[in-house]
Amino acid sequence: MKKKIGVVLSGCGVRDGSEIHEAVLTLLAIDRNGAEAVCMAPDMEFTEVNHLTMKETGARRNVLVEAARISRGNIRNIKDVKAADLDAIIFPGGFGAAKNLCDFAEKGANASIQPDVARLIREMAAAKKPIGAICIAPALIAAALGKEYAPAVTIGNDSGTAAAIDQTGSRHVACPVREFVVDKENKIVSTPAYMLANRISEAAEGIEKTVKAVLDLA
Repeated sequence: MKKKIGVVLSGCGVRDGSEIHEAVLTLLAIDRNGAEAVCMAPDMEFTEVNHLTMKETGARRNVLVEAARISRGNIRNIKDVKAADLDAIIFPGGFGAAKNLCDFAEKGANASIQPDVARLIREMAAAKKPIGAICIAPALIAAALGKEYAPAVTIGNDSGTAAAIDQTGSRHVACPVREFVVDKENKIVSTPAYMLANRISEAAEGIEKTVKAVLDLA
């Protein structure tokens, strides 16, 4: 039986959804390690950003519909997914992780989390099933689990984001782009990816190591 690894997407595009390179590299690494990716996203609206001008357009899109572009249509509504369905879960980065899945981008340590996302993260933690987080997504995990589990996570070395993570009750650990941080007690693995990466190969190395570490814990 292949291990089933949830991949939580937050849209399609670095400025308003999932970082596409990070999402695809995650899916590739899961497959190369002989596991099965289960893509999911919340059914909710968000404000669209034009990725050529990097400005908001005023239009609104749907996270689940946009994320389906990355998963080639093979995707589930996160509200229908339970921890019992999965062996582990991974959150690629992109601003959607901090704007759509939660509002960390706006509120920092006081972030509230999309209810279905919060439920699944807490179910996974309670079941002691591994959680992977990439780029800015560790901030989402910190906001969800900080008070109860005080996890150790990394987003690289950005001091402002690190300070906000520490304020959630979690502990930020500085980490170079090609490496990853493992909180063995809480089974949480994180890597900086495009919080630090200047090249796709740098992001890929950290993500590949992170996915393997998540699978080793599963």
